[in-house]
Amino acid sequence: MYALRKRILVTGGAGFLGSHLCERLLNDGHDVICLDNFFTGTRDNILHLLPNPRFEVMRHDITQPLYVEVDEIYNLACPASPPHYQHDPIHTLKTSVLGAMNMLGLAKRTGAKMFQASTSEVYGDPVQHPQNESYWGNVNPIGIRSCYDEGKRAAETLCFDYHREHGVRIKVARIFNTYGPRMHPRDGRVVSNFIIQALKGDDITVYGEGNQTRSFCYVDDLIEAFVRLMNSSDEITGPINTGNPGEFTILELAEKVIAMTGSKSKIIRLPLPQDDPKQRRPDITKAKALLGWEPRLPLEQGLPKTISYFDGLVRNGLV
Repeated sequence: MYALRKRILVTGGAGFLGSHLCERLLNDGHDVICLDNFFTGTRDNILHLLPNPRFEVMRHDITQPLYVEVDEIYNLACPASPPHYQHDPIHTLKTSVLGAMNMLGLAKRTGAKMFQASTSEVYGDPVQHPQNESYWGNVNPIGIRSCYDEGKRAAETLCFDYHREHGVRIKVARIFNTYGPRMHPRDGRVVSNFIIQALKGDDITVYGEGNQTRSFCYVDDLIEAFVRLMNSSDEITGPINTGNPGEFTILELAEKVIAMTGSKSKIIRLPLPQDDPKQRRPDITKAKALLGWEPRLPLEQGLPKTISYFDGLVRNGLV
């Protein structure tokens, strides 16, 4: 068992996805270093992991160099919701670019394998639908979302340049909309927004006509994709789309949340934000073929689990 145990660094490990990944890796028998600057991550997400002797927490910002000895790196550090990444756009860009450089430098020095959490935002407001990995995207380089979109695109570039020039083993996953317990209650994302508004009986805010589409992947399914990609052959570098190809309009999601919560909330419409994508749906052909992966939990089964989590926060006055 000891020979199979790895020392794994998870940056952004106290965040929504990071905390679920840390939990999975510990359950798989590995030593885990959870690194976070706690801008959007929270200790509440990892409190249940602290008693585990194989779990270590470091407060650190990956825009600064890091010196640890590890076998694998999962680089998840970066605010991922528009309100958070637009709060300090320059630091968001630094986190993606300087953070990737620092983690790739660490991987180069230690010989570690590096997983880069990229995003469907690299496709921008896509003119191709659904989006596959060969599509180069339609991104505004100077808009209010550019700090995140272009930062993640640059991080992918760095990964492949370190791979070609220095032989760093890389894994790049493009993450589509994901939801589940431990989402930040004020991250401004559509699932958490709608659930909290419904549970409180507030108006549910839909931007535009609500005809824009999204795909929603339950967090456990996504983490399974991460682990499969990291454990795959070194020849499989990605980028690989990870998400649920089931497609719903924002209006459909709002109606599902109202029905599942039994809320009396009304749907109101607000102007569509700048550069908000009209369509978003992953083509996961590559993930199926190379990883044997596809999501298992449909929205109808994942939403009740997520609603239950937020209901606890609302009842305890935490949101």
